[in-house]
Amino acid sequence: MSLITKFSIMTSVKSVRVGVIGLGHLGKIHARIYSGFKDVRITFVCDIIKTRAKRIAEELNVPYSTDFRECLEEVDALSIATPTSSHYQIAKECIQHKIDVLVEKPLAPDLMQAKRLITLAKKNNCILQVGHVERFNKALQAIKDIPGEIKFIECHRIGPFKKRSLDISVVLDLMIHDLDIILELVPSKVRQIQAVGTRVITPLPDIANARIRFENGTICNITSSRVSEEALRKIRIFKENCYISLDYMRQAVKIYTKQKNKIRRKNIKIKKA
Repeated sequence: MSLITKFSIMTSVKSVRVGVIGLGHLGKIHARIYSGFKDVRITFVCDIIKTRAKRIAEELNVPYSTDFRECLEEVDALSIATPTSSHYQIAKECIQHKIDVLVEKPLAPDLMQAKRLITLAKKNNCILQVGHVERFNKALQAIKDIPGEIKFIECHRIGPFKKRSLDISVVLDLMIHDLDIILELVPSKVRQIQAVGTRVITPLPDIANARIRFENGTICNITSSRVSEEALRKIRIFKENCYISLDYMRQAVKIYTKQKNKIRRKNIKIKKA
């Protein structure tokens, strides 16, 4: 059962009680989006910095706390938007209380912790979802039904240093979006991964490049950086006689196709929300 389906069933009877743990850049967005839903009621917001929690609570006219454990009996679902290093412990305790959880990416600092959370969610019949928002980019949705086997994918996701997500490398900070999308687009198992990265500002890699080869022959080249002068989020997909260029930021799609001896370009109109 999906998160939306389950909540739709619940909201047919009563409003969904939600909370937000972590009120930094993304947590504030979660709280404000929840506040706009008719059938959702924010029962608390939480941050270890009291002044921040109080400010957001006053803006939304909701209760606040500096300890999420105080409020677990008051919610049906939670967003966790704390630093990655704390995701596992917070999500674990929430799931043990039978609470559905939306965790900002990445789900956990390492694969073992992520697998434990998945197992725990299944055991407790809880929804565990990760905030891979790029999946829902309308430009990406517009190209999914274009026919043809993917031969090669080129991804660039770079941006200026923002002093956020400093407890993880650029791979879990930015590249994770492209990895998630590529694994959905390519219907094959991974055969080989080659990757390099380097530190520039933080103690962890700030620039990384990965090349992924799939068993069906598809090759993907991914570059991510959080120390760029300008922001860029693009994916280029190459199929036989077809080249797709997608700009996530501008929600723009261009498709180039070979027709006889000519290359034709088509701009796809994206209906923006």
